[in-house]
Amino acid sequence: MDHKNSYSASYAAAGVDITAGYRAVELMKKHVARTRNEGCLDDVGGFGGCFGLPIAGMEEPVLVSGTDGCGTKVKLAILMDKHDTIGIDAVAMCVNDIICVGAKPLFFLDYIACGKNVPEKIAEIVGGVAEGCVQSGAALIGGETAEHPGMMPVEDYDLAGFAVGIVDKKKILDNSKMAVGDVVIALPSTGIHSNGFSLCRKVFDIDNNNPELYIPRDELGGKTIAEALLVPTKIYVKPVLALLEKVNVKGISHITGGGFYENIPRSIPDGLCAKIDKSAVKVLPIFDVIAKWGNIPERDMYNTYNMGVGMSIVVPANEVDLSLSILKDNGIDAYVIGEIIASDSEKVIL
Repeated sequence: MDHKNSYSASYAAAGVDITAGYRAVELMKKHVARTRNEGCLDDVGGFGGCFGLPIAGMEEPVLVSGTDGCGTKVKLAILMDKHDTIGIDAVAMCVNDIICVGAKPLFFLDYIACGKNVPEKIAEIVGGVAEGCVQSGAALIGGETAEHPGMMPVEDYDLAGFAVGIVDKKKILDNSKMAVGDVVIALPSTGIHSNGFSLCRKVFDIDNNNPELYIPRDELGGKTIAEALLVPTKIYVKPVLALLEKVNVKGISHITGGGFYENIPRSIPDGLCAKIDKSAVKVLPIFDVIAKWGNIPERDMYNTYNMGVGMSIVVPANEVDLSLSILKDNGIDAYVIGEIIASDSEKVIL
């Protein structure tokens, strides 16, 4: 489409170049094309994204939605001028939530607010969103980029989005069948994912662009702190979908803000408790660095971060080996971190 007549000198003088938005859309189309699946009915650029529901074989299809952003992790991406992975985080925070219900992601839409629309930067951000969609099997069917001059510095932006998935009602995960003796399996994280960055910003003085952020560290395998913090969130969708096909999964928790203490209890029914063996948790080096630099108590760490466990899954004891095998075949080196016990007072014990 030719947008040469769309330029408005008056709007540009107010800080908004609407033609930049059109250029950004053209640049991002190659990324969006990677995400197309059987449900896509149109191209990006219309007023609404259309998607055909794949309900064949389902008795009572249920749509499951999730929305989230990347928090202040965006601040680090801006400081590092690295924008190609933050979109993976935006997708991951949504699709990892809806898979906890047992739903398969169908599509995703993003929203980018920026101080100034630089088409190449926006396309880079959307490239990361597209990669997250590819990893989760979701189609990127639309989105919005909004220039906010005067409300945000020209170099700043924020990124959020939402995902919609589908599941047959009879297959929605139901923790009512969880029982004493069931086992808690850990799915490793890739780092701190997208939570706890406000604390990280304080610990590492990120807002002042602390030069210590960019020094390679032996304890981080040669990575800088900035690089370790910016590693994108792991997307667990495809491995978990494979697990759900063959294992009687009793509950799933996405370990995000609030860490172990907030998230694991969300999948545990009343009368039961997840007893976690803290010595079994494979804590990633970045968490040791955060705790050391910030002098943060261990409980606060487990109450803020995933500590190396991005997702926990409860399965029957007699299906543990099968579960670990399926996850390993799908690229996840999962391991056991605890068991389900009876408790009327606690839902998680570390």
